[in-house]
Amino acid sequence: MDVEQGGELDGRASRLVFDIRRFSTHDGVGIRTTVFFKGCPLRCAWCHNPEGISPQRRPMYFPSRCVGCGACLSLARQGGMARRGEGLALDPLAQEDWPALMDACPTGALRWDSQEMGVEQILEEVMKDAPFYRQGGGVTLSGGEPLLDGPFALALLKALKGAGLNTAVESALLVERGTLEGAMPYTDHLYADLKLLDGAAHRRYTGRDNRLIKANLSWLLAGPYRERITVRTPLIPTATATRANLFAIARFLAELWPDAAYELLNYNPLARDKYRLLNRPYFLNPDRQKFTPRQMEAFAAIARQAGLRRVFIDQ
Repeated sequence: MDVEQGGELDGRASRLVFDIRRFSTHDGVGIRTTVFFKGCPLRCAWCHNPEGISPQRRPMYFPSRCVGCGACLSLARQGGMARRGEGLALDPLAQEDWPALMDACPTGALRWDSQEMGVEQILEEVMKDAPFYRQGGGVTLSGGEPLLDGPFALALLKALKGAGLNTAVESALLVERGTLEGAMPYTDHLYADLKLLDGAAHRRYTGRDNRLIKANLSWLLAGPYRERITVRTPLIPTATATRANLFAIARFLAELWPDAAYELLNYNPLARDKYRLLNRPYFLNPDRQKFTPRQMEAFAAIARQAGLRRVFIDQ
């Protein structure tokens, strides 16, 4: 199975975590600790966390920390590190002895993009923030796709609930129904992405069909967990942020349940810096800025016109 093409991971005792973000206020209610897992079945052209797409551990190079000592160059044998102009460039797919190169770097400019963590390790890490959860916060699982490895996600959610923590999951919903059925009893809130309703457009921008995503949303919004669901659409210029797409999504949701919670996420231009670090082209003009409050209100009006009664804006 080629995991690079979006295949699911086998159930394992650990997963790669590429970030643990503390004191987050945008990944659920209250002050939260968000755990970001590597591996996603989608390849969204605008992905805000491109370092989380591949399920494989890879080296990363941070030019701002580099002092140009050349220690990594002296050890690179397969072109993994090379000079580019006045700086250096990294090829993360080169078959280098990456641990040796990282040990040789005196400033930490070269390091892994993630670390392998088990359920107990993650639980121990997030419990350090337990005093901050008392005002309604908790732990959010994000990615990548946190439900990509269903058995691991279920084990972690059970452990978090066993510790008395509020749990949230941010998912693109391209997962098997059985994974959702197992996870939802231990998930206090699920933030579900629905980026594009048209199947052809979804394939063009994400690399995958959206039939399973829509089927999972239909099941969630028709069942006992629907009060725990918020559907989100990231507003991407030229892609998702069009009247036709937003009206179609809102009409689809309204026909399932007109009181479904629907949140519009403003375009975030900060991801472009990550693409520079990864030496990958950026989907949009790098000078593109966020939508204005007036534009966001206009997008919300489209969703309400389609029949949704609870439309929210994240600026």
